[in-house]
Amino acid sequence: MKIEKDRVVSFHYTVSEQGQEALESSKEREPLQILIGHGNIIPGLEKALDGHEAGDSFGVDVAAADAYGERRDGLTQRVPKKHFGAQRLEPGMQVVLNTNFGPRAVTIEKVGMSVVDVDLNHPMAGKALHFDIEIVAVREASAEEIEHGHVHGEGGHAH
Repeated sequence: MKIEKDRVVSFHYTVSEQGQEALESSKEREPLQILIGHGNIIPGLEKALDGHEAGDSFGVDVAAADAYGERRDGLTQRVPKKHFGAQRLEPGMQVVLNTNFGPRAVTIEKVGMSVVDVDLNHPMAGKALHFDIEIVAVREASAEEIEHGHVHGEGGHAH
């Protein structure tokens, strides 16, 4: 069965910045499962999966614009220090900040007495990425999965 919109794909991945060492891999855990065509992964990777099937292994380079986007200058915000709890903060650290729109990865730029300046760009923004992919399985999505826009059950979302 070929990968296309509204199919569930299970795959292993290893990701790195182009020409660099691996940053993350799913090889030592369960494969990632996604519902194709619903924006559950970066656009460049989702496009690269299209048309493949179980058993395929391949590498793909994804430009920054099709991954986590280009870095945007001036995308900083001053946040009261109390929102970080008791964490010891240092410039360059990446932390998860709970926002009104859910958790967001931010990079600490400057730590003051009562406020913290953070960079809101995704930590991988502006980076071209390389993925090594191994497709484990492809199946039809259930009507409920399509309606909800994500995978249910083992390896997916539990309601």
